[in-house]
Amino acid sequence: MKIEDYPLAKELIFDAEGNISQVILNYTDYQYLLEAIEDRGLLIAMGEVKDEKPLTLQQALRELEQE
Repeated sequence: MKIEDYPLAKELIFDAEGNISQVILNYTDYQYLLEAIEDRGLLIAMGEVKDEKPLTLQQALRELEQE
C-alpha cells in the first residue's frame, strides 16, 4: 500500500503483518473529517424525520416532561 492511495494521510504505520494499524493526519484534516461525519449524521437524522409533523413548543415541552 502506498501513501499516495490515502490523500489525507501524512504517514501510515504498519503492524507486524504489514497491515495499516495507524494513520497520521494533520489536525486540520482531522477536523475536516469530524465535521464531515457530523454532517452526514445530521443528514441521516433529518431524513428519518422528514415526514413527521412538527410539534408546537407546548407539545415538545410536554413530551420532555414525560421522559
